[in-house]
Amino acid sequence: MSDLLYIDLLIENGNFVLNTGKEPELCNNRKSIGQDIIHSILESGLATQLIGERSPTLRADIFTQLELMIESDERIVPGTVEVSEESQKRLWVTASTYDFGGISAQVDL
Repeated sequence: MSDLLYIDLLIENGNFVLNTGKEPELCNNRKSIGQDIIHSILESGLATQLIGERSPTLRADIFTQLELMIESDERIVPGTVEVSEESQKRLWVTASTYDFGGISAQVDL
């Protein structure tokens, strides 16, 4: 599907990406959904809890909460979300969308 269903300002490293005319660049569809997922994780406070938690059982609970939160997005196919930890400062989220197939997002904590 080539329609632009979701359009957003492109953000990298917490800043708007500007084009050569110093105007914000846009992203759409898959990239926009990925950005929304990253922002929802950071704004939920679950990432902060994950950083501070050392108990494997409680960490697993936080990962489950993250997956459920992401699955609540109406654009995401329930049951397809996977959150994995690359390091203590980086998470990877993969999921399937209804309209654009699979997405992958890196969350730097």
